[in-house]
Amino acid sequence: MRWCVSIAAGLVAGALTVGDMVGIAAPSPKSQQSVDHKDNALSVDLELVIAVDVSYSMDLDELSVQREGYAHAIVSKEFLQALKNGAKSKIAVTYFEWSAQTDQKIIIPWRVIDGPETADAVADEIMNTPVRRGSRTSISGAIYFATPLFEENPYPGLRRVIDISGDGPNNNGPPVAEPRRAALEKGITINGLPIMVKEPSYSAMDIDNLDWYYEDCVIGGPSSFVVSIKDRDKFKEAIRIKLVLEVAGRTPEHPIVPVAEKRPRVPCEIGEKMWQDRWGR
Repeated sequence: MRWCVSIAAGLVAGALTVGDMVGIAAPSPKSQQSVDHKDNALSVDLELVIAVDVSYSMDLDELSVQREGYAHAIVSKEFLQALKNGAKSKIAVTYFEWSAQTDQKIIIPWRVIDGPETADAVADEIMNTPVRRGSRTSISGAIYFATPLFEENPYPGLRRVIDISGDGPNNNGPPVAEPRRAALEKGITINGLPIMVKEPSYSAMDIDNLDWYYEDCVIGGPSSFVVSIKDRDKFKEAIRIKLVLEVAGRTPEHPIVPVAEKRPRVPCEIGEKMWQDRWGR
């Protein structure tokens, strides 16, 4: 089962405490499948790939707030408590930025976070990297890039998650369906953070109901979920809640839309069609 939560619908810090977040819905047993460990001392609770959209449709303020959101979330007391509550009390994380099919840049190579000091170090690395932007939006390229990163990680985890943010549908590279399928076959869960803080604009290749698109076309795997951002003021809060849920291995308490196996509510190739209609290629 996959879930979609709208921050604007009331999932706010005042209404959702740390205890609520780490004690929400029990994760699917499938999401707790173990990886064979050659060295148990190196194993972690979670292998997390954070894939961050830096396409030109994101304005500079959004890019800055997004980056600050991830840095602040990693050092938050809620995140550190969820980390502490894990069986091994540590996770491995890598952070990269993406735009077009061939434009991905790793900002943070694989790092272990096991407490405040390592969390501070990762947050500092994120904040000290200059903000950059790129053309086009290739969610498929981001998933293709993210999937083999797990094989390069020296810290095997009990769960593998790709956390992907974006403010528009895929419009570059292959359709999302194939890389999504390939990731799910490897036991990887994909969660989504659709950014919907601006009125959709055809010139910016935006769509209505981006959260539906992410839910029906992008995310997948055991206990996968979407946290959508519809209020600029809730940007950092949404990122924090999403990371806490991922580290805790939980899903939102009050899902807005349970996804059934049915025809997508938004065509999964809508971004490619919009680009073709506008540019003829």
